[in-house]
Amino acid sequence: MKSKVGLIDLIARYIIRQKGKKIRPLLVLLSAKLSGGINERSYRGAVLVELLHTATLIHDDVVDNADKRRNFWSINKVFKNKVSVLMGDYLLARGLMLAVENEDFDFLKVITKAVKRMSEGELLQIQKTRKLDINEETYFQVISDKTASLIETCCLIGALSATENKEYQDALKAYGHNLGMSFQIRDDILDYEGQSFLLGKPIGGDIKEKKITLPLIYSLNKVDKKESDLIRSKIKNNNNKATVKEIIEFVRRNNGIEYAYQVSLMFAEKAKNSLSIFNDSEVKSALEKLVDFVTERKN
Repeated sequence: MKSKVGLIDLIARYIIRQKGKKIRPLLVLLSAKLSGGINERSYRGAVLVELLHTATLIHDDVVDNADKRRNFWSINKVFKNKVSVLMGDYLLARGLMLAVENEDFDFLKVITKAVKRMSEGELLQIQKTRKLDINEETYFQVISDKTASLIETCCLIGALSATENKEYQDALKAYGHNLGMSFQIRDDILDYEGQSFLLGKPIGGDIKEKKITLPLIYSLNKVDKKESDLIRSKIKNNNNKATVKEIIEFVRRNNGIEYAYQVSLMFAEKAKNSLSIFNDSEVKSALEKLVDFVTERKN
């Protein structure tokens, strides 16, 4: 992340202070270890996905006009939008350069496809947010592209770094996809039931941003059109605390959180089943426990 430009180094040091869970590089290394063994390429893959992930977070905060990230002021809050966008571009370029310099062209193919899907997912969500007409099928498409694609990529890159066995690669790719789906659904649930001091962001943020996620989609489908239209109208025209609280209560009353949690568990089970072709080991157990962590996490 180092540069001859002082401002880049200043922001890089600020980013490093924001301790995330580092799930994505962890997935690269565990996938590599399970499918053949960790090597130098595995480490480069882990660095590549973390740089890409960090770049997307910086860009997301600009798009969402977010003030906080992991209980720190966001980059755009401290350094403004223009600097944030350029810093995100720098990190993405640095990650791609790492792959090019080491001729990890298989990584490049996988990662650029993920970036394309992530962009498409975000834009589809924005399109649907404007009309507030998202259904379950579209929601799953959004989270598959926006979130699961990168987690899927992490597991595939780990496997690519360690083995040429296509069956192993496909199994870990499937594991990553289902883990990513479960992860994002759990994230969306936390917007309705989490605690802001743990999340590092305010509860009800999705509602304020007019994002309709699975707990709300299910709840809207359970009531008649008149009540559904009324809720949509409130989301569209009001984003004050009272409205957010009312929407959260509406979702709880209609079992939206419980339904979303069951769907999250379904994807979690699929993720674990994807690992069945591998022999039992400490690494396999770690990946299975990571699925449990994702579905039960509080932040």
